[in-house]
Amino acid sequence: MNAFEQYNITHLSVSKCNRYQADPALTVLEDLMGFKSIVGCAAYRGTASEHGVALGLTTDATLDECQAAALLEFDKLSALSTDSGREKERAAVPGIVEMALAELKPYGKPSETQRKIEWNTPELPVPFVGFIDFIWADHGIIVDLKSQLRLSSEINSRHARQVALYCAACGDNYDGRVTYATPKKAATYKVENMREHVAALVRIGKAIEKFLSVSSSVDELAQMVVPNTDSFYYSDPLMRQKAFEVFGI
Repeated sequence: MNAFEQYNITHLSVSKCNRYQADPALTVLEDLMGFKSIVGCAAYRGTASEHGVALGLTTDATLDECQAAALLEFDKLSALSTDSGREKERAAVPGIVEMALAELKPYGKPSETQRKIEWNTPELPVPFVGFIDFIWADHGIIVDLKSQLRLSSEINSRHARQVALYCAACGDNYDGRVTYATPKKAATYKVENMREHVAALVRIGKAIEKFLSVSSSVDELAQMVVPNTDSFYYSDPLMRQKAFEVFGI
């Protein structure tokens, strides 16, 4: 039994690796103890906006219809949310849909949306799994859409790794890009040095494997890490409370 199997971890993902890099205590809380923090409305804004954009790229729906569909999706996702930023995030959705569609429609109709990928490497006993937002197979283009309230001027490493993994799973002939969309602007950036980004994911995956192999006891692993509760990962009060219960901090 390998280190992942003993903790019933069947696959890795970019988010798992990002969490471990940011704070190994999150791996203990979420991946080993199964505690999931409440998702905020910023995440719902992203999911809902992507829903509206996908509708606009794959059908003849009008902009108004795409925006309405995105708002409906946001309302469904956030129906029980107590997030104080709900209305601010909701108000951003129509503009994000408009900007993203203007940015991506010149590419034409995507050949696939939300394609599940699985990528294996001999360096790890479990695969990486993910979902690609948009693929234009004829053009050899993969795009991951990120909604924002303030436009990024470059791709951050977390997003670059995500797209690099997608391209590795689909083949070396793909051009990976990240489209950032705000209510007023959108920009698309090409991912460079994709092999290096994939290598970084593998390196983090191996670090997770090494950490898990130290002990078959979750409690013992918890004693080896300390959470950074000032991080945004602990913005959910329930997550902070759980961190205190487990780590005493």
